[in-house]
Amino acid sequence: MGKANNTPSSTRMPVYFLGIGGPNFMAQTDHPAFHKLGGTGKEITTKVKPKAIVVFSAHWQHGPSKVAINVAETGSLIYDFYGFPPHFYEFEFPHKGSPQIAERVIEKLSSAGIRVDRVERGLDHGVWVGFLAAFDPKKNPIDVPIVQVSLFGDEDPVKHYRMGQALEQLRDEGVLLVGAGMAVHNLHDFRKTRGDTSKTMPYASTFEAGLTEAIATKEGDREKAMTDLLRRGDARQAHPSLEHVLPIHIVAGAAGSDVGERIWALPEGSLNWGQYRFGKVPSA
Repeated sequence: MGKANNTPSSTRMPVYFLGIGGPNFMAQTDHPAFHKLGGTGKEITTKVKPKAIVVFSAHWQHGPSKVAINVAETGSLIYDFYGFPPHFYEFEFPHKGSPQIAERVIEKLSSAGIRVDRVERGLDHGVWVGFLAAFDPKKNPIDVPIVQVSLFGDEDPVKHYRMGQALEQLRDEGVLLVGAGMAVHNLHDFRKTRGDTSKTMPYASTFEAGLTEAIATKEGDREKAMTDLLRRGDARQAHPSLEHVLPIHIVAGAAGSDVGERIWALPEGSLNWGQYRFGKVPSA
């Protein structure tokens, strides 16, 4: 694995939410979101320079009253998808874990009354597909530990927000917190239209606009704004199930006094590839 310029910054880490697609995304290297993820990844390796990444994916949910964390030191991948061509199961994303960082996460969550199960597993495709675009092993490798934490196994946004609050202090220790999901994710409509993205659904834009407004809310009002976001009339159109938007509740909770901003968004059919950041990016 190549070596990134990853000397930890002396400043507080920002936090990110990245729109990460499904397995098809690996082959869509000309997709605008693929290029934008590459640019955000470059920002992280050359300016943010974390000492570790803790990531929350839409594709790992655990118990309704507890979460799980990967404590493995050796990195591996989970090919958690079916029916794709054989070469899709040959993609690699070289990385390593960190039991030490995992234990630091556990310490913070436990102090907040959140129960945590220790497991050993690989990164699911909700992380590594997008990370391949953001941190191309040949062009922009990220040579720092990556530790994945699950979501709760329910759709309570407040639980996820407060999990982020419990981890906020890790930002002062060189740990980058990343939520991986989608700003809008309606696979029912995607399949109904057979993936035709020529017609963008109204909710792909309206819900994302509401999301951008909610994350830009100041700290004292943000939790309510994020909860109210999921009560909008278009919320269940944008997210028939909430796992793809809950990671942004975690990073919004970890943002503290930093307000969020949209880095980029692209409505496409029944999806939106939004990327968001809380906090400042250090100068290179």
